[in-house]
Amino acid sequence: MSIVSKASRPYVPPFPRRPEKPRGTLSIIFALRRNPIEIWCEADFERPLSIGRSFLGLRGAAHDPAAVRRIFLDNAANYRKDDLQLRVLRPGLGNGLLTSDGEDWRIQRRALAPLFSPRQVAEFAPAMQRAARAAVERMSRRRDGAVTEVSALMSRMTLEVLEQTLFSQGLGREPSAFQRAVTSYFDTIGRLDPLDLVGAPSFLPRLGRRRGRPALMFFAQAVDSIIDRRRALIDSGAEAPRDLLTLLLSARDPESGRGMSDEDMRANILTFILAGHETTANALTWTLYLLSQSPEWRERAEAEAEEAFDPQRPAATEGCETLRAVFEEAMRLYPPAAMLSRQAIADDELAGVHIPAGAVISISPYVLHRRRGLWDNPDAFDPSRFLGERRDRIDRFAYIPFGAGPRVCIGMAFAMQEGIILLANLLRAFRFDLVEGHDVMPQQRVTLRPRSGMKMHVKQRGRAKKSTAEIFFVKER
Repeated sequence: MSIVSKASRPYVPPFPRRPEKPRGTLSIIFALRRNPIEIWCEADFERPLSIGRSFLGLRGAAHDPAAVRRIFLDNAANYRKDDLQLRVLRPGLGNGLLTSDGEDWRIQRRALAPLFSPRQVAEFAPAMQRAARAAVERMSRRRDGAVTEVSALMSRMTLEVLEQTLFSQGLGREPSAFQRAVTSYFDTIGRLDPLDLVGAPSFLPRLGRRRGRPALMFFAQAVDSIIDRRRALIDSGAEAPRDLLTLLLSARDPESGRGMSDEDMRANILTFILAGHETTANALTWTLYLLSQSPEWRERAEAEAEEAFDPQRPAATEGCETLRAVFEEAMRLYPPAAMLSRQAIADDELAGVHIPAGAVISISPYVLHRRRGLWDNPDAFDPSRFLGERRDRIDRFAYIPFGAGPRVCIGMAFAMQEGIILLANLLRAFRFDLVEGHDVMPQQRVTLRPRSGMKMHVKQRGRAKKSTAEIFFVKER
């Protein structure tokens, strides 16, 4: 395995232009509509905290690890999800785990936590491997070097993982139909509407929501179909698969014994489908892109995928340190959720600054992960920062791709295991090269997606030209 040369210069991937001075009101509105990560100016990547009045009211930004810790952990009860965030998310995701608050959220979280325990997540690994193997076999039938929309490919793979693990009777719809609906959802309802920005009454029509209604209708019908098929199977007396859906139908709050309402169940199923595949698909897309621009790191990752990853023991990813590091570094540069925000319920103090009740504090993982002073060469792709002693020096609240505190993403371990398994299988079989001249730029549409997709040449590696049986199967002795 080659060692990355100290003399080599880390690759600096593209990011939106950062204004030298803060934007004015109209510029902010247009940026929030076009691509919210464009609102941040140069100074935001240096200062730990700011607060002031704007057309949005009293707003602040916290990118100091101690302040992030206080908001998400030490004084989390004082910070609720703000109204603007909920106006964007609730039309599509309902009142599920991602959008609920207070006691309602606590009941749902307690009921769902056992479904993502370390033991349960490890049991999902063979199914993740089956989905990865099927995708590799399907891709191997394509013309070698064919131009492929990798973001769509990753989306289909992660949807198939959901079918193998969480909803093993299937999603009841073709993956391509789900992909189209997801893209429509993010391009319409996922865009901030100026009426939402100014707090206009909800009865005033939003063009994006109107255009997004077919996607919402598709999701509602698909989720109802998933639930109805599983309940029919259970009512028939047949043994139901032990997947997330079965566990979800039988989930109970361990304190109250209360089951989940049908409305909450639908909201959480849709949350797992949308957030559970979209975020991992984006992280994999960015990882493959970054490796395509970093030959030395790609060589290391490919070698580890062959030498350390065992497709017969996919849950045993402890030896896949490089694969984990490149995946985590991709999420540092392009975090799946680029903007989080909380509203102070009562007065507080952050980084020595008084925070009045009612103030909305934005915490952008995109900014936090690139803040000068917290990271060396923060805009550069350097997975070594997640290896050895350098990894140990990272403040827990300086790196939050899955959030932090009690509301940390419930599927974090699931997503990390899935990401490493899929990445290892892809790198064992193929090499991904960006199509020359393809424009790459991150764009926030709830999640952080490549604005123009990710067109890449997918070429079989020497190992992949052997039969898939030689690659993935060990004959029984």
